[in-house]
Amino acid sequence: MKVLVTGGSGFLGINLIRYLLQQGITDITSLDLVEFDYAEKNKINAVIGDIRHQHTVKQLMQGVDWVIHCAAALPLYSKEEIYSTDVQGTRIVMQEAWEQKVQRVVHISSTAVYGIPDHHPLYEDDPLIGVGPYGEAKILAEEVCLEFRQKGMCVPIIRPKSFIGPERLGVFAIFYEWARDGKNFPMIGNGKNRYQLLDVEDLCRVIYICLTDDQTRVNDIFNIGAKEFTTMKEDYMAVMNQAGHNKKIITFPDTPVIYMLRFLEMLKLSPLYKWIYETASKDSFVSVEKAEKQLKFTPQFSNKDALVRNYQWYLYNYNPAVQVTGISHRLPWKQGVLKLAKAFF
Repeated sequence: MKVLVTGGSGFLGINLIRYLLQQGITDITSLDLVEFDYAEKNKINAVIGDIRHQHTVKQLMQGVDWVIHCAAALPLYSKEEIYSTDVQGTRIVMQEAWEQKVQRVVHISSTAVYGIPDHHPLYEDDPLIGVGPYGEAKILAEEVCLEFRQKGMCVPIIRPKSFIGPERLGVFAIFYEWARDGKNFPMIGNGKNRYQLLDVEDLCRVIYICLTDDQTRVNDIFNIGAKEFTTMKEDYMAVMNQAGHNKKIITFPDTPVIYMLRFLEMLKLSPLYKWIYETASKDSFVSVEKAEKQLKFTPQFSNKDALVRNYQWYLYNYNPAVQVTGISHRLPWKQGVLKLAKAFF
């Protein structure tokens, strides 16, 4: 099969490409704005390009059997970039896939489409109320996909929880750095809420199922997250225990911390945006019952498994002497004023 992975240089992209190679799929093209700088570069066709450029997408779509649409502008990007990439870019990908008669397009959405809900677990037919440009754009991108599904295309839509694993840094790099350096770690709220995560390997597995299983089962919308998770404090303590410094998670009342973080975000002194700090103290989990029944898929990794596996990768691979930061999941985020706060923990 010939596969096109949009966003192939990103955190999900590289893990997915590695997974596809392990499954014996070798005709893989990656399309991304940034260079594909991994060891697998010589095993695939890595193209630097933009999903918003229709000519580029048209050329790369020729002869493609499967598309996995991972490319997206994340919440720290500007509103204009988020909408042009996540909505207009998705429309271009879908349009070209339709014209080239691509067999399947798996679209990677997000549970951000549910906004900040008033109940849990969340099911696929719950109302979509996105928070901020990213959540809103993800809803609109799904609507684009549904337009083309109505035309007869097979377009599985996956809504994953926050996923972690090898190559994941972003906001998690802050937590891992503090744990590595023997610091206690502050947590918004009492830590008794349940906040579901997802290991990227489980996500790759379900994407592959959506590519290869019967169309009548996969041409649908699926929530994906860890099946086993406890409280946020207990899950994150697994990393603190792994670090071995006998440090703790320190909890703080959520309301004053949220107001402080809103102010710091306004001043651009904190990397944490609304979706993170306003949901961190609340329950956040989805039902995976539909994927279990319809796709025969059961997540293998618990929250603790995923966090510790990601932390071990961080210790082995990340060089703190190389001060390269960014706003993607692949790069550590600038800590801003949190770097100063670290001294007090």
